Amino acid sequence: MLHLIELLTDRFFEFLKDDPVRPHIPYDHRVGNNKDIFVLRDVNDTVKAITCVSYQDFVPVSESELFSTSEHPTIAVFYTIWSYHPGAGRTLIFDAVAHIKDTRPEIRQFVTLSPQTEMARRFHHKNGAVTLRINADTVNYEYVQKIELTVPETTESMVQESSYLPG
Repeated sequence: MLHLIELLTDRFFEFLKDDPVRPHIPYDHRVGNNKDIFVLRDVNDTVKAITCVSYQDFVPVSESELFSTSEHPTIAVFYTIWSYHPGAGRTLIFDAVAHIKDTRPEIRQFVTLSPQTEMARRFHHKNGAVTLRINADTVNYEYVQKIELTVPETTESMVQESSYLPG
C-alpha cells in the first residue's frame, strides 16, 4: 500500500534516517509545497521502500536545484529511493508514478536526479528508464510513458474486410 508523508509528525518520518543516497538533506526540506515522500508499506504497516520527489518545471542537474520553487511544475523528480525488501523499490516507483498521474495531471514527465553509480544505472534501466542526461555529478534518468494504442472495432473490421484485395 502506498502512504504519503505530508507532515513532520508522520509515524513513518523516522525512516528518513536510513536514506543511503541523500542523508544530508534536512527532513523539513523533503515535505511541503511541491514535495512528496512516498512510502510503500504492507498491511501490517511494515515499511518496504521509501522515495522522495520534488516537482519542478525543469530537469535539475544538481541537488541544490531540487528545492527551487516552481509555480507550475510539470516534472516529477525522484531524487532518492531505498528499499528494505527485494523488488519493493520497483513497486514503489510504479505505484508513486500512478498516484502522481491520478492526483497531479499537470505532471507530464518523470525523471530522477541520481548519483553516478552503477547501482543507480542498473536499477533505473532494469525498471524501464532511459538515460536522459549525464551531468557533472549526477545523472538524470527518465521513465518514459508507454502509449497504448487501441484499434476501434470498426476500423479493425474494415482492415479485415479489405485484406482480401490484391495489392
